[in-house]
Amino acid sequence: MYGTLRGALAGRKIAFDRDSFKATVDGRISGIGNTIRIKSIHVHYDLAVPPEAREATERALQLHPQGCPAHQSVKDAIDITWDAALRVGDETITLRGAG
Repeated sequence: MYGTLRGALAGRKIAFDRDSFKATVDGRISGIGNTIRIKSIHVHYDLAVPPEAREATERALQLHPQGCPAHQSVKDAIDITWDAALRVGDETITLRGAG
């Protein structure tokens, strides 16, 4: 999903700080012994964009799971969610979405 979002931003010509664009991922597994199952994945993005790119970035965030092949491959088997700390100028906006 990180790569898909990064591509969506680049495709929209949104200037973002490539050095500070980060994603952290948390997952939950269940099972015993050698047989485990991934129950859920949560992706947290942290990125900064210029104020004029706010709306386009919000759209890219909302739509990026639909364009991610990995997400599309596992979405019916694994609960995938995401949130983002979107820094726009001096403001930080928190966005959330289901995968």
